[in-house]
Amino acid sequence: MTRVAITGIGVVAPSAIGIEKFSEFLDGGKTAAAVIDRFDTRGLSTHTAALVRDFVAKDFIAPMKLRRMNTLSRFAVASARLAMTDRGAELSDAAGVAMGTAFGPVQTSVDYMQEYVEKGAALAPPQLFAESVANAPGSHVGIEFGLRGFNVTVTQRESSALAALMYAASQVAKGTVPAAIAGGVEEVSEIVFGVLDRLGALGECSRPFDRRRNGMVVGEGAAVLILEPKGSDAAYAYVSGFGIARDPTATISDWGEGAESVVAAMRAAIDDADLSIAAIDAIYASANSTRRADRLEYRAIQSLFSEVPPVVATKGYFGEYAAGGALQVVAAALAIRDQKLHASIGFAEADDEMRFKPTAKQSKGELRHVLVNSISAGGGIVSAVLSREPA
Repeated sequence: MTRVAITGIGVVAPSAIGIEKFSEFLDGGKTAAAVIDRFDTRGLSTHTAALVRDFVAKDFIAPMKLRRMNTLSRFAVASARLAMTDRGAELSDAAGVAMGTAFGPVQTSVDYMQEYVEKGAALAPPQLFAESVANAPGSHVGIEFGLRGFNVTVTQRESSALAALMYAASQVAKGTVPAAIAGGVEEVSEIVFGVLDRLGALGECSRPFDRRRNGMVVGEGAAVLILEPKGSDAAYAYVSGFGIARDPTATISDWGEGAESVVAAMRAAIDDADLSIAAIDAIYASANSTRRADRLEYRAIQSLFSEVPPVVATKGYFGEYAAGGALQVVAAALAIRDQKLHASIGFAEADDEMRFKPTAKQSKGELRHVLVNSISAGGGIVSAVLSREPA
């Protein structure tokens, strides 16, 4: 594909607001996961999540507008504003928006239904209903900045953010829009956390690729990237290729055994970037500390690469789902900008069949092309290549 520049990044993440704070957070090598104090987790088997704790919405959104936004929309608008500031100017009104979210504003839906049951249809707040749909955050971003291009929301579980990035980058590359905002947004709500706990998907701590892994840590927040067809010396990196595939062995709520499908997505992304497999300098892995997903990914990596490049597992920092997927892409872009691989955290001991270890510490190195993977329960797979040069 024609390479697309990443010219601005906005982050509302657990333990970090803003791109430079997020970079410092990654440099610190510590997880943002902590015991949940937002809602009662008694009776559940897990009690940990990566929550946004220092976000002040009124710093980014006018009070009258703030009242009409739920938490997800606030995260999205604030991160978009931070990205505009990072770019140095607002975008043309012809720009598009593509946001990913795994679950959308579930808590808003719960709040609306409670009002509906207590007060009836005539008195239930209509604004709550309007905010209960998954595309509310992306819509608010478009309204806030007057953007008239496409406005798309993607829900593909863990791969939502990377799928949104793929759509937006392809439209910019084709010239459909002069620029686009793309990213992911998520909220840790009591109902979603409870369901995931009962499904056995959660763990108390994130151990990507480690033999002791027993479940993911969920995270929240938002991250957006501004995409433009022509960059400058200030571009973080360039989106140069995408690949998608589906694992037909997966169930609706779990990962499968189809390593060849993950291989197909990675190979397609590398081919789309017009690169050889040997040109990949690092992999920012999907690894989320679940038994099946991590095994699926490391088998695929070992199958595709005769010599595995450095593998970085970032979900231990900020958790999983659409915000985590977007932050994973941001981490890869920072790696290219700074020519520095981040440390993976939570890993100590590999499965017997695993032939590589994720990065143990931060390190400098020449990073020309970085592969980013996202593998979702249900079988969706998206891979992308970020590159240092515009061509």
